[in-house]
Amino acid sequence: MKLRLMTWNVHRCVGVDKRLDVERCARVIAAARPDIVGLQELDVGRRRTGGVDQAHRLAELVGMTHHFNAAMHVEEERYGDALLTALPERLVRAGPLPGYPRIRALEPRGAVWIAVTLPDGREMQVINTHLGLVPQEQRKQATALVQDWMGDEDFVAPAVLMGDFNATPFQAPYKLLNAVIADAQSLGPGFPMSTYPSAFPFMRIDHVFVSRGITVTRVESPFDPEARVASDHLPLIVEIQVEAAEAARSPL
Repeated sequence: MKLRLMTWNVHRCVGVDKRLDVERCARVIAAARPDIVGLQELDVGRRRTGGVDQAHRLAELVGMTHHFNAAMHVEEERYGDALLTALPERLVRAGPLPGYPRIRALEPRGAVWIAVTLPDGREMQVINTHLGLVPQEQRKQATALVQDWMGDEDFVAPAVLMGDFNATPFQAPYKLLNAVIADAQSLGPGFPMSTYPSAFPFMRIDHVFVSRGITVTRVESPFDPEARVASDHLPLIVEIQVEAAEAARSPL
C-alpha cells in the first residue's frame, strides 16, 4: 500500500508575514495530498490566536479526523501537537516527554501515538512529536521516545516516527533515534531536503523515521509561495510503500 506522510510545524498558523491564517495552512496541507499528517505548534482555545481550536479546524478543512496532545496548559488554553488522517485509526497514547528541570522556563513537550488500520487489516503505528531546544533536554526526550514509547511492546513494524526534532543529523538526539528507526530521507531517492527556515531552508530538523517493512519511494518539501509564507517551517512529505505482511508483530 502506498501512503503519503507529512510532518509540519505550523507555528500556530502564523506565517512569516505575521498573519494568522488557519485556512492558508489547510490549503498547504490539502495541496500535498497526505494520508497521515503530523502537526506541531498548534494553539487550541488560546486568546493570542482568536480562541480557535486549530487542530479541530485544520482537520475539518482537510476532511480528516484528528488526535491532539496538549503539551502545555495555560488555564483553559492549550498548545501542542496533533495527528490527522482520513484512514481508520485509534488513539494509542498521548502524553508528555521529560523536561530539563534545571531550566524552568523551557516549554513542555509531548507526543501523540495512533494506530492506523491498513487495507489488509494490519495496523501501522505512528508517533508525532516536537522536541525541545536545549541539548540536555533533547537527549532526555529522545531517550524517552526510544525506551518508553518505541520500546512499548505494541510499537511494532510497520511503524513511523515523525515531527520537529530541533536536531540535525549531526546531533545526539537524531543519532539516538536513527539507531533504532531509520531516517526516511536516508532511504529515499534524491538528496535530503532541509525545511527550516521556510524562506531559505538550510537546516534539516524536521524528520520522518520509518521501520522495516516500509520502502521510501519519494521525498518532497513544497517550496511554492504559499508554503514558504504559511509558517517558519516548510512541510516534509515522504511517500512510502508498506510491504506485504511478514510475521505478526515484527520488531522495528
